[in-house]
Amino acid sequence: MVKKILLVDDSALMRRVLCDIIESDERFQVADRATNGLEAFDLLSRNRYDAVVLDVNMPKMNGLQLLERLRRYRISAKVMMASTDTREGAKTTLDALDLGALDFIHKPDSAVDCRVEDFKERFLRTLDAVACSRPVNFSPLSRIQESRQAVERAAALAKRSAGRSAGNKIVAIASSTGGPKALQAVIPMLPADLDAPVLLVQHMPKGFTASLAERLNELSQLNVKEAQEGDELQKGTVYVSMGGMHLNVKTNGCRYTIHYSDEPSREGVKPCANYMYESLADSRFDEVVCVVMTGMGADGTEGIRNLREKKKVHVIAQNQETCVVYGMPKNVVNAGFSDQVVPLDQLAQEIALNVGVKA
Repeated sequence: MVKKILLVDDSALMRRVLCDIIESDERFQVADRATNGLEAFDLLSRNRYDAVVLDVNMPKMNGLQLLERLRRYRISAKVMMASTDTREGAKTTLDALDLGALDFIHKPDSAVDCRVEDFKERFLRTLDAVACSRPVNFSPLSRIQESRQAVERAAALAKRSAGRSAGNKIVAIASSTGGPKALQAVIPMLPADLDAPVLLVQHMPKGFTASLAERLNELSQLNVKEAQEGDELQKGTVYVSMGGMHLNVKTNGCRYTIHYSDEPSREGVKPCANYMYESLADSRFDEVVCVVMTGMGADGTEGIRNLREKKKVHVIAQNQETCVVYGMPKNVVNAGFSDQVVPLDQLAQEIALNVGVKA
């Protein structure tokens, strides 16, 4: 069945270009167009769409204001944002994801650049993931910020389970569509004295991952940073892969540093978690705790398969019921690699139990 799309953008030229892209794919049909948030709200009040492509900066009512109003009136919509890659744009995009948008596409400033094949492919892949997603109720941000008791419980459990978590370990997380919001229910719940470094590949373009790291750091007890070339891995720190590059770990004895590579996209994404997992194959960690969260596609599965040939791994997959898109975890589970399948709100606890806390 053809999926009906609502396109919201104040630029007539951009509407025409995006409409052409959407309708070039037989899976989609632009059912309606709106020039601002007010028009879009009226349409969403009366009609149902499989997905909404939403601009941010518009007159009368912008994209964020529309999302706030949809939330206030409890109107359900699967929203994909069209965002710029400026620092201000990155923050706005994260605000939009907090307000319920499921994913976003970096929209070039020029309509001509939107016609480039690479953009069209990414746009349609993201739109398909959003249109095929399932509604998931995330905990409000305020509740996450107030849930320090959950962090303390995870740390206490980890201390009591010291035998289970013995050894020198590293955590490697992969996430995509739905990830920026879901990560707020995981990273802030990890104890500050987690006895392992944490690597995180979230599918995002260049310019957005620094803002994601800053936001997670504001909410968390442990340190969260966008990984820089040459960073030496430290326990109790989360290293977010830079967008537009592939994150790898270089091993020099017992010293581990971040190294970025610029190979083409893999699994249609850059960064790709497969590179992260494979780079740990020659490390001296006793175990790699692989966590695969919500996201489209199969990124992570091949990397874990190759990593398993050389290292002991423990794989935790997010369950279907709490995934916005059950693609990446599903592929790991179907491949027979998952040791645990748990809901979103239990991921942090299971990570802490598996790697422990520093004495």
